[in-house]
Amino acid sequence: MTRGLLYILIALASCFPALATAQVSVPVARAASDFEIWRNEFRIKALAAGISTTTFDAAFHKVTYDPRTRTTDENQAEFVRPIWEYLDSAVSATRISTGKSKARSTYGLLRTLERKYRVDSEILLAIWGMETNFGAFRGGTYTIKALANAAHNGRRSEFAEAELLGALEILNRGDVTPSGMLGSTGGAMGHTQFMPTTYLRFGVDQNRDGQANIWSDNPADALASTANHLHDLGWEKDQPWGVEVTLPPEFNYSLIGEYEPQTATFWNARGVRTPAGDKIPNHRSIALLAPAGANGPIFAVFPNFQVIRQYNMSVSYSLAVGHLSDRINGDGPFHANWPRKDTPMTRANQHEIQTLLHERGFDVGAIDGMIGPKTIEAIQAFQVSEGVLADGYATLSLLDQLRR
Repeated sequence: MTRGLLYILIALASCFPALATAQVSVPVARAASDFEIWRNEFRIKALAAGISTTTFDAAFHKVTYDPRTRTTDENQAEFVRPIWEYLDSAVSATRISTGKSKARSTYGLLRTLERKYRVDSEILLAIWGMETNFGAFRGGTYTIKALANAAHNGRRSEFAEAELLGALEILNRGDVTPSGMLGSTGGAMGHTQFMPTTYLRFGVDQNRDGQANIWSDNPADALASTANHLHDLGWEKDQPWGVEVTLPPEFNYSLIGEYEPQTATFWNARGVRTPAGDKIPNHRSIALLAPAGANGPIFAVFPNFQVIRQYNMSVSYSLAVGHLSDRINGDGPFHANWPRKDTPMTRANQHEIQTLLHERGFDVGAIDGMIGPKTIEAIQAFQVSEGVLADGYATLSLLDQLRR
């Protein structure tokens, strides 16, 4: 190598870091500038909606652009982890033990809420445990910053903007100060992680101190607000969310589906039983779920399950809440084992399954990399067309079959 060429290479190498820095900083600076423009436009909209100038300016003081916002709603554990791993954490021995302890320490409050809202105390405890580990981890993100960035840069910007207006209304009313409005990176707040508009509709001042303070260390207002919310969603007291079941060898798995409910008589006539061999109890509308396919636990779910689903649309979350409530109440673990040796599916795998099914003419709903009821139905329809067991379970072998 000649000395001249060596000098040229050294000079070029020394420039690369600067070039890389420039490539990163320019888009970030541009995005931050775009955020300032968005904020000024949103300010006009907020003031027109009745938010005071003082409230808005105080709320947005030092709120800046956060480039991480766009992916925060894509990495929630209930949507990306295998259900057995999620349940291991969600319904751990420690959480069950803590739930039983909280049941004793808040006994009087829970009985009062049961009488007033007709919502079982175990489900309130389970949601409290799932959302913030019974208040231990309520989140430290400033809600206005989280929602402002989501409204500007998130995948669900319209939803985030509506919630941001709700958060500003809460500040406008004086229910909490900006410094006290802390929660998750997604904008949920308090012991049971209410979004702002949910708080505005269902917030309850249980301890009668003049504010529905879901942010306080005292969980009374948050639990009362949650009971109020579940009551509005249609919770039926003293009715189970669901029960684990067994299926006979000849069972037609294409009948399984969250939105394919039947009567107890229908399922019992087809050999569906509890692990103890009993018939399915009559709780009106009953659907079967197989979240890990034919080789995992199967569940008969009742109307209260759909109430939990409205609180959080994830099947994994809803099963965890239901199971945790049962365990706090003294029930045991599931009887069937999860297929823990199955290779976990990535969001990219699931997105490809949806795309390939859609290309074959099957209705998967939104192609978003999340296997929901519509995609499960599409998988079942494909499995029926292929003459294989139609359990709707998304696996790598299914993906390979679709690729072929």
